[in-house]
Amino acid sequence: MRLDKFTEKAREALFVAQTTAEEHNHGIVEPEHLAVALLDQEGGIVGEIAAKLNVNRVALRARLENELNRFPRVTGAVELGVSPRLRQVLETGAHEMEAYKDTYLSTEHLLLAMLANGSDPLARLFAGAGMTRDAINQTIAQIRGSQHATDANPEEKYLALEKYGRDLTALAREGKLDPVIGRNDEIRRVIQVL
Repeated sequence: MRLDKFTEKAREALFVAQTTAEEHNHGIVEPEHLAVALLDQEGGIVGEIAAKLNVNRVALRARLENELNRFPRVTGAVELGVSPRLRQVLETGAHEMEAYKDTYLSTEHLLLAMLANGSDPLARLFAGAGMTRDAINQTIAQIRGSQHATDANPEEKYLALEKYGRDLTALAREGKLDPVIGRNDEIRRVIQVL
């Protein structure tokens, strides 16, 4: 798949996955490297999905790190390659992109692709943490709404109200709003406008 059809966050995650593989002295980039990159990504949708599913990201990250430590290490100058498993994840991610009717491959497509093969150790690791394909699909629908990945930076459009606004009704229910005292003129004006 062409790299220009990946969103900025997906390209960033692939770059971080490559860097993680280099730091661990691995000869090839595996899906586990990509999973670590997606979980650690600032402002990414995968972190938001994990939060909405109440996943303990620290524990999941530690389990992924344990998996990375099991991979064979290489020494000397080695040109990194892409593992067949990661190649399969990228191909499956392209199918996920088409299923969502998106024009760009995003990080959520990569996450779903990692879970496509239920017998894969990475898919079982995510499922054990509570991140199943069904739960992730439902959470993606909540986060994205009717939006599609039609440009290189769709993540900025998701959850825009929650990023830039406050839910005053929820705050009032929780009793976190200060009482309105001494604002009679303003209250009358609001009532008049309403």
